[in-house]
Amino acid sequence: MSRTLRVQSDFFHTGNTCPRRDYLTERRIQKTRLVTKDGRCNIEYGNIEYSKHWSYMADFWTTFVEIRWRFVLFFFIASFTLSWFIFGLIWYWIARNNGDLTWQSPPDNHIPCVINVVGLTTAFLYSLETQTTIGYGVRALTPLCPGAVAVVIIQSLVGALINCFMCGVILTKISLPKKRAKTITFSDMAVISPKNGALCLSIRVANMRKSLMIGSQIYGKLLRTTHTPGGETIIMDQINIDFEMDAGKDNLFFVCPLTLYHTINKSSPFFEMAVDTLHNKEFELVVFLDGTAESTSAACQVRTSFIPQEIMWGYNFLPIITKSKEGKYRVDFSNFSKVVPVATAHCAYCFHSIKGHHHFSKHGQDNPGFEVIDITDPPSVTKM
Repeated sequence: MSRTLRVQSDFFHTGNTCPRRDYLTERRIQKTRLVTKDGRCNIEYGNIEYSKHWSYMADFWTTFVEIRWRFVLFFFIASFTLSWFIFGLIWYWIARNNGDLTWQSPPDNHIPCVINVVGLTTAFLYSLETQTTIGYGVRALTPLCPGAVAVVIIQSLVGALINCFMCGVILTKISLPKKRAKTITFSDMAVISPKNGALCLSIRVANMRKSLMIGSQIYGKLLRTTHTPGGETIIMDQINIDFEMDAGKDNLFFVCPLTLYHTINKSSPFFEMAVDTLHNKEFELVVFLDGTAESTSAACQVRTSFIPQEIMWGYNFLPIITKSKEGKYRVDFSNFSKVVPVATAHCAYCFHSIKGHHHFSKHGQDNPGFEVIDITDPPSVTKM
């Protein structure tokens, strides 16, 4: 037990003694992991045929929705400004053919195609007023030129199409399901400790909004490099990791923070690991949570990952749910990522095979604050 605490303590106090080394280590970890803590995939594609790049334009709607906001705003401004200018040139050409421009010195009884369009600037202003339906009343179309009437119709239709497309892109980007995923958070660390007579790897997940996630399901993938008997190396070999809770593993009632756990038995890939070898392993545990937002009915997926250095052996999460004297339930998120040490066997094999290594609490971590309003932290608490 003392060995377990010493290993975990050395890991968590590294940043206090050598902040620069801890910063460089963190940067190296971020570059090597496939999925970042906030769910972004750290992967790039190379040697794609040049002809395949046109596939992005064939699916231009998805391309516009997925590009960054700076490019969306650029295309928004450019599409309107360019259409105003192009039609402004057309109106200038119509006025020039009809002899309406100032430098053409039209006679006093001359009837123009567009009143007060006497130059390029006024033609641009009339184009802007037409497409945006401003209508100041200074410039107006006359029935003298049938071609000008057709241009008004065409410009109105083009302006409506641009409005529909750009507004649709902006609204779609604002309402993307991944924005809903920002309010679902996982614990910074995973813990390994006994639970209900079994050795389990546990993580904590919370929904920061009061609106529920309907039909929530959680599962995991263990990514690691394996070698086949034939000498083949498989990079990012995926192994299914099942997570469950006391009420089951399907259709979670995600109304409050949940602690989900994976039972480490003989069929688990964590069975061969121990407290002194865990941090020397090379793997990445990617955890997924799928669900449908109650307020928008949009399906979304939340992802995070844990590397060996982010798994604490011999610790358990602190309780965060209390009940007040008035009967209301209260969630204290200050304890969301806090853990306390618990008696735990130093390896899964010892837990299952060696007598005397089944160190676990019958009912798990007690919650002494369940009947009070305030939550007080115990003296020996480790914050992730």
